[in-house]
Amino acid sequence: MMKNIETANFDDTGYSYTLSLISGKYKPVILYCLMEYEPVRFNQMRRYLKNVADKTLSQTLKELEADDLILRHEYPQIPPKVEYSLTERGHSLVRVLDQLCDWGNENRRQRLTDT
Repeated sequence: MMKNIETANFDDTGYSYTLSLISGKYKPVILYCLMEYEPVRFNQMRRYLKNVADKTLSQTLKELEADDLILRHEYPQIPPKVEYSLTERGHSLVRVLDQLCDWGNENRRQRLTDT
């Protein structure tokens, strides 16, 4: 059966939904960081991302938390301690991002040997 692009709506696809969860400059990097190093504190994340403003990082973390991809754990102490980790849903998405990483590593190596 041939698909008709005239009646297609990209916004109705799973691909669009997935991209909406990871779109932006920092979301994929934050997810990767948590995949590799969780749990991670705010200042560790800021150093990992290098040139991110505190407000931008805070907003991005809130969006990822609202999408149930990361968990924010606040410890009742002074000074305040907050750690971020992946939720179960976040771990399931990271499996997909891990495949992107594998693809990048394979193709980067191939590109380096081609030049």
